[in-house]
Amino acid sequence: MMTEQRVEATRRDFIKSGAYVALAQTAPKLPRASSYKIGAYYFPNYHVDPRNEEVHGNGWTEWEVVKRGEPKFAGHQQPKRPAWGFADEASPSVFEKKIDAAHGAGITHFIFDWYWYEGKPFLQRALDDGYLRAGNKSAVQFCLMWANHDWYNLMPARLDRQEQSFLYKGTYNASEFGRITDYIVEHYFGDPQYFQLDGSPYFSIYELNNLVERMGGLEVATEAFKRFRAKVRAAGFRDLHLNAVAWGLQSARDPKELIHALKVQSVTSYTWIHHFELQSFPTVDYASALQAAPAFWKEAAEKFGVTYEPDVSMGWDPSPRTCQSDTFQHSDYPYTSILVNNTPELFQQGLRKAKAYLDGLANGSRVLNINSWNEWTEGSYLEPDTAHGTAYLDSIQSVFG
Repeated sequence: MMTEQRVEATRRDFIKSGAYVALAQTAPKLPRASSYKIGAYYFPNYHVDPRNEEVHGNGWTEWEVVKRGEPKFAGHQQPKRPAWGFADEASPSVFEKKIDAAHGAGITHFIFDWYWYEGKPFLQRALDDGYLRAGNKSAVQFCLMWANHDWYNLMPARLDRQEQSFLYKGTYNASEFGRITDYIVEHYFGDPQYFQLDGSPYFSIYELNNLVERMGGLEVATEAFKRFRAKVRAAGFRDLHLNAVAWGLQSARDPKELIHALKVQSVTSYTWIHHFELQSFPTVDYASALQAAPAFWKEAAEKFGVTYEPDVSMGWDPSPRTCQSDTFQHSDYPYTSILVNNTPELFQQGLRKAKAYLDGLANGSRVLNINSWNEWTEGSYLEPDTAHGTAYLDSIQSVFG
């Protein structure tokens, strides 16, 4: 019988041998926890943008709105305070810290809210100058969610709406859509860190039905998307993975018809409050939204007829975007109810419910989308703050590893 020392020496010799290398190369790969794709929405308004400066003044970023948040009721936690300070997200070194934290939590990709107005991108420097130039970007992938809605001045919004001016029109005709998709394929899809599913770049659209209507109808849109897919395949990819946000399908006469015609492969949600009614004011308990979420996930999968990617929201509080000198009363966004008691422990429960839902899928990729990495002025962010530190990121790591 071999002694323990002899067994250990034999093991070391085998590891050093070429036979071990050959065996390792041919051994079957076992499933890993990384089979879960965990995306965090990223809202890029925390860097200087020339068009923002035209409206708000030199050097303005949305951090100015965060700083001015005020409590609207007893116990209301405002203003929010980022633990990393009011950092410039267009700085590669700043984004390296974000990537390290996201990777450590188990987040696999950022979903950048991406904008295009008046023939060119808007708020793109967080991605172009921050993330894409970060030295560690290979740790976390990225993709785009085209936020093709109209852009209004909500920084802040007055209760009487008189200063909520319209700034830029979203969604476009087929010709402009062609220029936009040319830009996306050329500037982003070819990056080795762009998130793909089954060899197809993942591209999400916020208001798909609005896009179809402004293009001139489903027939025109169908042809435009055929050309988009052809560009993607010509660039060397298997196909395009088109995702639609459920919020942008709710006005469609027949969502399944639209999904089928445009070959939408999956649907998801940006935030819980898009499908959860806030029945009291000024607060609604987070636990009630948490309880309602799984039922909607199942309902959405049946309603849309394609894979539904569950979403988990960290919270909801857009009160910093209200004019702080106006009375806080129930009205249009951002004068809405606020989700309260959204503790890290309850957020973790939401993640566990989403994991159970994903584990129950018969097939398809197990993709979870979280709202969000940094929606500071909507009260839904994973970045560390001075109240909870990294607790929300730790919750993701605890569930998904």
